[in-house]
Amino acid sequence: VQLVESGGGLVQPGGSLRLSCATSGFTLEHYNIGWFRQAPGKEREGVSCVSRGGVIYYEDSVKGRFTIARDNGKNTAYLQMNSLLPEDTAVYYCAATQRGSVWFQLLRPATYDYWGQGTQVTVSS
Repeated sequence: VQLVESGGGLVQPGGSLRLSCATSGFTLEHYNIGWFRQAPGKEREGVSCVSRGGVIYYEDSVKGRFTIARDNGKNTAYLQMNSLLPEDTAVYYCAATQRGSVWFQLLRPATYDYWGQGTQVTVSS
């Protein structure tokens, strides 16, 4: 099982980035996918998730700015991030699990079994 994030980088406030999560070793359509982030000195937090049934949840601070998507045929998940703020600066991780079904489970890191290595997102002028 492997998850590989890409698409991070340095962007100015108000800018956009699109993160990708390429998966292999399992059938993506059978898994819930989550995006998480961890800023220096802070705990890892859930940003967004999409269940295997296609139900989507967002953490409140990113609603209206971030969009999660999954392409089961390409075994890839995405996180489109618009109107980025300095407080969005963090290492972003994608993760997969077959556990959980409601938002407070699917936005909790402990629910997830498989993780990528992370990609750095820095929002700064």
